[in-house]
Amino acid sequence: MAEAHQAVGFRPPLTSDAGEVELSAPMLQEIYLSGLRSWKRHLSRFWNDFLTGVFPASPLSWLFLFSAIQLAWFLQLDPSLGLMEKIKELLPDWGGQHHRLRGVLAAALFASCLWGALIFTLHVALRLLLSYHGWLLQPHGAMSSRTKTWLALVRIFSGRHPMLFSYQRSLPRQPVPSVQDTVRKYLESVRPVLSDEDFDWTAALAREFLRLQASLLQWYLQLKSWWASNYVSDWWEEFVYLRSRNSLMDFLYVTPTPVQAARAGNAVHALLLYRHRLNRQEILPTLLMGMRPLCSAQYEKIFNTTRIPGVHKDHIRHLRDSRHVAVFHRGRFFRVGTHSQSGLLSPRALEQQFQRILDDPSPACPHEEHLAALTAAPRDMWAQVRRSLKTQAQEALEAVEGAAFFVSLDSEPAGLTREDPAASLDAYAHALLAGRGHDRWFDKSFSLIVFSNGKLGLSVEHSWADCPISGHMWEFTLATECFQLGYSADGHCKGHPDPSLPQPQRLHWDLPDKIHLSISLALRGAKTLSGNIDCHVFPFSHFGKSFIKRCHLSSDSFIQMALQLAYFRDRGQFCLTYESTMTRLFLEGRTETVRSCTREACNFVRAMEDKEKTDPQCLALFRLAVDKHQALLKAAMSGQGVDRHLFALYIVSQFLHLQSPFLDQVHSEQWQLATSQIPVQQIHLFDVHSYPDYVSSGGGFGPADDHGYGVSYIFMGDDVITFHISSKKSSTRTDSHRLGQHIEDALLDVAALFQEGQRLKCRGLAEKGSEHSRDSLPCHTRGSRAPTTATNF
Repeated sequence: MAEAHQAVGFRPPLTSDAGEVELSAPMLQEIYLSGLRSWKRHLSRFWNDFLTGVFPASPLSWLFLFSAIQLAWFLQLDPSLGLMEKIKELLPDWGGQHHRLRGVLAAALFASCLWGALIFTLHVALRLLLSYHGWLLQPHGAMSSRTKTWLALVRIFSGRHPMLFSYQRSLPRQPVPSVQDTVRKYLESVRPVLSDEDFDWTAALAREFLRLQASLLQWYLQLKSWWASNYVSDWWEEFVYLRSRNSLMDFLYVTPTPVQAARAGNAVHALLLYRHRLNRQEILPTLLMGMRPLCSAQYEKIFNTTRIPGVHKDHIRHLRDSRHVAVFHRGRFFRVGTHSQSGLLSPRALEQQFQRILDDPSPACPHEEHLAALTAAPRDMWAQVRRSLKTQAQEALEAVEGAAFFVSLDSEPAGLTREDPAASLDAYAHALLAGRGHDRWFDKSFSLIVFSNGKLGLSVEHSWADCPISGHMWEFTLATECFQLGYSADGHCKGHPDPSLPQPQRLHWDLPDKIHLSISLALRGAKTLSGNIDCHVFPFSHFGKSFIKRCHLSSDSFIQMALQLAYFRDRGQFCLTYESTMTRLFLEGRTETVRSCTREACNFVRAMEDKEKTDPQCLALFRLAVDKHQALLKAAMSGQGVDRHLFALYIVSQFLHLQSPFLDQVHSEQWQLATSQIPVQQIHLFDVHSYPDYVSSGGGFGPADDHGYGVSYIFMGDDVITFHISSKKSSTRTDSHRLGQHIEDALLDVAALFQEGQRLKCRGLAEKGSEHSRDSLPCHTRGSRAPTTATNF
């Protein structure tokens, strides 16, 4: 995703000779602080950690064990085999009348020790079980007897009714891969995109790295992996995630109400209901394939979180609670309380507050309208402006940064229109991803955007969590506000207004004159960035997940191979491809990169462009490419990927002032195709088959390279795939609409390799019209292939 463009923005001074470095005080201090941050996170949620610490037992299980011991003692049985008598001897002698109290205390201490030992045994057993990844490596749809036994044991040791953070203490830590294996996989991944001369040069750098520096850097990583919760995630967050954003869209075909304030009221109420369930750990932990728990640490910072700018680096500020939201409308900022003395405001009361803001005729103060552009400006500029704000502006800033989240009430409509569906979807995606440059507070964990026609969207800051987490929240929000809260016949929220509520508080900034120039510069830069993004969204409806499953293939691998074919037709060459996958099988795991442009994928693409190759030949190569992609995906998920390990080695080299040409080469790579699948149906609050139109159309992100593409895709139900493509208008090499056409053609061509896909391709070409067909032969002819129309660069 956009993270691919960011890797490490800091570069400490480098020494010319690194071979003599042995121990580094700054490096050891950084490892110590990483571990300290991990322990602070655990201590900050003591009660939750207590509940999860005793899972799969419960506090009531201690009472049951204590009662059983007391009953046995009453029946003159000693389950402790004499240990309780020895405990009684160690307790103070309070006299004869307290003899029974000493017995009760001894039984309680013995019960606590036995209970703790049992829990520790369960934790160790569950952690060992969760460290097994053999189930990932098995063929799709097959399960060996060993895996069945493993799954049964996991279910036994997992207990009943787990809470959101119940598995955290049992998750294994992310392993540090072998540096030799990582370098070997890296060289294998770049071979298809490098010339023979460039590859030989890179391989020589790699051999020098393994000989001179690798063992020292690896030693520090091993040390950190033993001390901190995760050897790479905190660095990835600090140096990469604090600069990335993505967006999520509303229902594609449905708008539950055209009343802007009503949609905002229900959406805000639903989001705060999600926060309430989150605080009470009532959200079930995510189980991969229904059996393997994933890390839930990222859920902690969804709400009440802001990215604070710094001169050298940003940091995350998270509050335990917030009882208001910050609202932006027509250049003005408001503080809207979300709770009364009786609890969370009803959706109708929130609608009333938002309608008051919409009806407020007061104008924006000078430069207030464009103030939020500073959150898109260079971070050092924004940090300096913050320090120059006066008291009143500081109070207004605190109201925004201390809000549960940010709400933007836009004055323009958005969403799919019948008159021009393609252009309207593209404009909708662009409005969510970039806005106008000054109408989003990009530092908040997420901004809820409500358009004038009732359409919704989400702009998400990327540092606090990855897309599956925000997607989980967004699915809950859309399902709750539409199916549980609902709307009245006239489009308003259900219930009654509350006239006793105070008016929303208008925030006043009183900006000093010296920062007006900074705001103007930030606005100019934000508009330039926003205007340079080319977004294209299109739903591919010729087939979807159900067809791919009938082909007995992975849906994700199918799309990735089609993207390789589409990119080659677009650019006439192969490129490094970044696909984001998760490492949440491990404690505090975030993401890893799947390098989808493999030698097998390139062989398949070349065969598809060779008219001499028959369909069976292409299909055989396609299956090999899919199998290779699946192997890379599973390796990345199980902590054996390439990029996070190389990234962490690079960070260590920077702390050690150790120059490595090989790591510099890796760090300078350009990802001209960044891809990601948006997860869907993580929550089953309604039957998607009964309501096929009520599925989010996913979201997108910006390109990772100035001359590259950002492509995300989401499987909407069984028969539709929605693609979000982004590129930069300033590039003469890219065109989002052109790539979209290539993706559509590539999907139809790949589907035609299968017998059922021949019919789908014929129907697809017929719908597109003969003027768009690039096949010179009839669609039923075996071996026909669409030639590339790209220019070589």
